[in-house]
Amino acid sequence: MGIVTMVAEAAFSQSAEQVYDFVSNPANWVKTYPGSEDEAGLPKDMPLKVGDTWVETGPRDERYAWQVTEAVRPSLWACSTLGRIGYEADGSGGHEARIAIEYRFLRPGPGITIFQRTYVTETYKGSVIPDIFLTSMNPVHAETYFAGIARELEAGNSDHPAR
Repeated sequence: MGIVTMVAEAAFSQSAEQVYDFVSNPANWVKTYPGSEDEAGLPKDMPLKVGDTWVETGPRDERYAWQVTEAVRPSLWACSTLGRIGYEADGSGGHEARIAIEYRFLRPGPGITIFQRTYVTETYKGSVIPDIFLTSMNPVHAETYFAGIARELEAGNSDHPAR
């Protein structure tokens, strides 16, 4: 089995609840995360709860079927996709793996929220993570993501959009 992990964090002046509500809504990933092109099938009720599912489309039109695995507002949120990931719109292709994303929200002092994001990709013995997929784990993408979150929160876009 191969495991690739990336952990990144950033400080925000917004409350843990505001940051949690914004980043735990995958509809906001499209606004902030490089490579997230579309989110389909999101439940209407936010914040998402354990068991909720949706499908994300990536930059090469690949699909990832996500499920919320932990939701403890405002301290912890996690989701994962398991099985054939990065598959085509028609259901073909992809590769066997697991991706787990965990968000932690720490409050070290007044007016400070530390948002920590852990991104883990695991492959099964004998399987390969395609090189193009590994580029998405470049830490510069986390920096771009955090900058996008800051931009959206500072613009007052911290509410969940109505669908």
